[in-house]
Amino acid sequence: MTGELYAGLMSGTSLDGVDAVLADFQGGRPRLLAHAHLAFDDATRRELLALNSPGANEMDRAARAGNALARIYAAAVADVLARSKTAAADVRAIGCHGQTVRHRPELGYTIQIGNAPLLAELTGIRVVADFRSRDIAAGGQGAPLAPAFHAAVFADAGEDRVAINLGGIANLTFLPRRGAVIGFDSGPGNCLLDFWAARHLRTPHDAGGSWGAAGRVISDLLERMLLEPYFAATPPKSTGRDLFNEAWMQGKLAGDENAQDVQATLLELTARSLAEAISRYCPGARRLIASGGGVKNHALMRRLAELAAPAALETSDRYGIDAQLVEATAFGWLAKQAVDGKAGNLPAVTGARGGRVLGAIYPA
Repeated sequence: MTGELYAGLMSGTSLDGVDAVLADFQGGRPRLLAHAHLAFDDATRRELLALNSPGANEMDRAARAGNALARIYAAAVADVLARSKTAAADVRAIGCHGQTVRHRPELGYTIQIGNAPLLAELTGIRVVADFRSRDIAAGGQGAPLAPAFHAAVFADAGEDRVAINLGGIANLTFLPRRGAVIGFDSGPGNCLLDFWAARHLRTPHDAGGSWGAAGRVISDLLERMLLEPYFAATPPKSTGRDLFNEAWMQGKLAGDENAQDVQATLLELTARSLAEAISRYCPGARRLIASGGGVKNHALMRRLAELAAPAALETSDRYGIDAQLVEATAFGWLAKQAVDGKAGNLPAVTGARGGRVLGAIYPA
C-alpha cells in the first residue's frame, strides 16, 4: 500500500477508553481508513482515576497500569489494521498520547503512562509518544497540543473560526483569518459532569445531557465555581484533573443541593466558562467547530450555541473528521510531524520558547 499511513491513539481525561484511527496523510489532509474504540473495563478506569492523586505504591501501580494500557493500545491498533486490511509494515508510525496521570507544567513536568517501548514491541511499528515533555522543557505548558492540527485542517482564510474540544477538559483553538493561532484549556468539559452522573445515576455519563437539562441551575453554586482563579488566568494555560476533580467540586458544595440541580449547574459551568473564554480571546469568531465526547451531550451543545450566538456551532463531521476521532487523528498527525522532523507545537499556544519537534521515537 502506498501513502503516508499513521495510526493515532487517544485516551483522555474522560477515561472512557481508547480511540484509534488509521489515517493517510498523503496530500496534507487526513483520509481516515479505519477507526476503533476499545472501552476501559471498570477496574482499569478506577485505577487510572486513582492514579491522578497521590497514593500508596503508586510508582509500581503506574508502571503496571502502563503495561496494561500498552496492551489495550496494541489491540486497538490491530483492530484498525484488520478493518482496513493494512499490514503493520505499511504504517510509518503510531502516535500515542498515553494516559495523563499528572500534569504540572508550573513545576516543570507532565506524566503520561502507556509504555511506548512495549507498544512498539507488540505491534512491530515505530511509536512516537511523550509529546508534551519537550514543550514543557522549552518553557511551555505542554498542552493543548491539538491546535497545530486544528490550524492545518479547520482554518479558513475567509473566516475567523474556533475549534473546540469537549473532552474531559474543554479546550479551544482560535483560527483567525489574520494573526497568530492561539489555544488553551478553558476549564472542565465532561469530567465533572461524568463524575456526578456516575455517583447519582450509576452510569458513566448523563446520556444526551437529559438529566441535567431537566434540573435547575443553582446560581450561588455556579458563582462559587466561577470564582476559581484558573478561569481568570490569562493564556498560555492548561489544566486537568489535578485541579478540576472530586475534591475541587466537593469544596464548592454546601451539601444540601438537589443532585439533578447540581448536574444542571455543572453543565452551565462548562458552557459558560467556554463561551466566556471565546468571547474574551476570540473576537469576531463566526463559526465554532466542535469535537469530542461532549458533542453527544445535546443539552450542552444547545446551551453553548445559545451563549455563543451569533456564531454558528457545528461539529467537525461537517469538515470530514468524525467528532469522536479528531484527537486521535491529531496524534497521528503529530507522529508524522516528529518522523518528518517538523515542529508540532505552536509557541503562541503553549508559551514555549519556540517551535519544537515533539515526542520520543521508539523504533519497531
